Amino acid sequence: MATWNSRGLRGSTLEDMINRTNEKYRESNLALIQKIPTPITPIQIDKATRHITLAYFDQKSTVDYIGAVQGLPVCFDAKECAVDTFALQNIHEHQVEFMRAFEKQGGIAFFLIFYSHKDELYYLPFEMLDFFWQRAKDGGRKSFRYEELNPAYFLPKQHGVLVPYLEALKKDLEDRE
Repeated sequence: MATWNSRGLRGSTLEDMINRTNEKYRESNLALIQKIPTPITPIQIDKATRHITLAYFDQKSTVDYIGAVQGLPVCFDAKECAVDTFALQNIHEHQVEFMRAFEKQGGIAFFLIFYSHKDELYYLPFEMLDFFWQRAKDGGRKSFRYEELNPAYFLPKQHGVLVPYLEALKKDLEDRE
């Protein structure tokens, strides 16, 4: 299995790392999380290769991943950030509304953010995202700064797990009590 090292993703994407992590969690019977494909309508297909060459999105996607961790419904989205300020324009209102409704149904929603310039992964609980979102809607900053984040939610590097988000999820649950 690939490792996450101090030289960045080294050609692997955040999505690939999360997918591998989810496979490991599934094999260990810790979680069952699936990537949600974005629905598209093909417009042109290369008949020789049977590949879609032109398509459009059918509808707005909600989140990147959805599933269950030890019986608890979870959904999350993954984002990459190359600077210390995360612009909220990278998150869409329909995503926030879906996550809010998901949490009202008893699920847990969060974001995984990869700060590529720092080679750091962060678990952003929905409650924190919602605080930043409401602040922006009320005329405040349209972004949040790295310094505003709770240091307890940075994901530690672990051998064998590329994006070890289960410990942060556990902390999120404890903080809700």
